[in-house]
Amino acid sequence: MAKVLKSSLQDLRQIFERSLTVRHLAEPFVTFDETRSDPDIKEFMVEKDFDVVGVRREGVVVGYVKSSDLTDQTLQKHITPFERHLLVDETVSIPNALRLLRESPRVFVVVMGYVAGIATKGDLQKAPVRMYLFGILSLIEMQLLRLIREVFRDEAAWKGLLTNDRIGQATKLLAERRQRNEAIDLADCLQFGDKATIVKKCQKLREALGFRSGEDARSGLKSLRELRDELAHSQDIITARWPGLIDLLKSAEDVLERAEKYVERRP
Repeated sequence: MAKVLKSSLQDLRQIFERSLTVRHLAEPFVTFDETRSDPDIKEFMVEKDFDVVGVRREGVVVGYVKSSDLTDQTLQKHITPFERHLLVDETVSIPNALRLLRESPRVFVVVMGYVAGIATKGDLQKAPVRMYLFGILSLIEMQLLRLIREVFRDEAAWKGLLTNDRIGQATKLLAERRQRNEAIDLADCLQFGDKATIVKKCQKLREALGFRSGEDARSGLKSLRELRDELAHSQDIITARWPGLIDLLKSAEDVLERAEKYVERRP
């Protein structure tokens, strides 16, 4: 009998929507009075590596200036009004903030009616985003195991899709874990790559997860595994993946939703 997996994508989303929002990604929005001199502010922005800073008029933040626009005049000559679609309330969920940052280099975070924070793609390296991504990828790996158990009731069937070396590695891990009195079987010792190989070679599993072909499954799951490894080892997940990271997140959510629906339909 397949083990019951009680966590779902919806559970994960609820945790992040209720507990972690764009406010946990944002940095305080540095602002200056509109009468300040451009050269002084530009020097400050270069020193702090800021692309934009806010501009105040009579104490109220009315827009922002870009470092690249500053010349030798006052800030008021270069004010860019806030674009409405880039103003997000502090309660906006992290998944929604990710999608907004795919379309813009920055969003401005509104707290109690005032712009108080700014989030950029660099902030996606922070723990809340990494936790959300790792949570999704962990759920996918668990669902892959659940699907393999559902489709292959006989252990020998899925073993035939792996090389002797991979079976040997899983068997070795099983022996080590049983020495620690863990109540597991061989399937519990499969690595992400092993599960991906089984999916690649099994049409029923490919169809359940929405992959059109074995190559499609191999490529899609390989990208997810690589992202999982980067997250696990605290590596940079933005520089080489932007803006494809957002597309990969959508792909991961789709795979997870399909896996959950497939198991729910099973008698």
